[in-house]
Amino acid sequence: MRKLFLLLSLTCLGMSSAKAETVELLSFGDFNQWVTRNIKESAIIGGKEKKVYEIAPTKTLNGDDAYTNMGGSPWATSNVLAKVAGVTKTSNQVYPDKHGNGQCAKLMTQYEHVKALGIISMDVLASGTIFLGEMIEPVSSTKNPYSKMDMGIPFTKRPIALQFEYKLEIPSGQRIYSSGFGSKKELPGQDYAEVFILLQRRWEDASGRIHAARVGTGRERYGTSVAEWTTHRIPVWYGDITSHEGYEEYMGLLPKTSSYYAKNSKGKMVPVIEEQWDDPDATPTHIIVMLSSGCGTPYTGTPGMTFWVDDVSLVYE
Repeated sequence: MRKLFLLLSLTCLGMSSAKAETVELLSFGDFNQWVTRNIKESAIIGGKEKKVYEIAPTKTLNGDDAYTNMGGSPWATSNVLAKVAGVTKTSNQVYPDKHGNGQCAKLMTQYEHVKALGIISMDVLASGTIFLGEMIEPVSSTKNPYSKMDMGIPFTKRPIALQFEYKLEIPSGQRIYSSGFGSKKELPGQDYAEVFILLQRRWEDASGRIHAARVGTGRERYGTSVAEWTTHRIPVWYGDITSHEGYEEYMGLLPKTSSYYAKNSKGKMVPVIEEQWDDPDATPTHIIVMLSSGCGTPYTGTPGMTFWVDDVSLVYE
């Protein structure tokens, strides 16, 4: 009887100490469905038909209509349709790619080359980026790229981690700044691929400004190539994390000069001002998830950096 009691006790102890986890795939986070947009650019810049990809139920769209998220997909990409001074131009850095029996997202840092009238040449460097939210099209200028990105979606849960699969190729080469205006500039240091999850509690004031407190944070940068597919988790830390052992400066509150944007109740795009760290037990109102083949200021990166990602999920206990 004593042996039986001991065995039952150990079994119960093991069951109680092993916390059950739930891994929930984000909607369309397996990247097995893509919209293909066939867009003809203006004759003044060559008039070629380009393919632009979006993460949503499989479909083909022809023409230069502005894109809005389709089929309930929460994902937006850095792929855009631009119309500047009557000139139609596309930009594509996010592609579907094969992974096992399905597909994944391939994010690339690369130049978008523009040649007008066969005379004027411009190279704009862009990183492949996917995020929860919406890209506001058509883009009409290269000024303040974040103001064209409605970052984040409503969300009230409290995950313990962001999980995804990835591999990464970092070419040898210089970090570059190239906005298309002026010559390319070589910059010191290296660029990194980056993934983050930010949980915010947002509110809007009477003037339509959006404010936020940071509820939860998970953010990492990757500077070493990873040749084989790897399953990885980024833990979500709650409350003020500045004294956390793993805290890095880039994990802090977003400065006003680099605020992300969102639509207010009037439908206007405004900056989301992060004002404070929230209580560790607070309930968020919004989630931001972003995966990118670069980090830092716009038009900056290492040409050729390629970041493959798949099965983006949230982990709960």
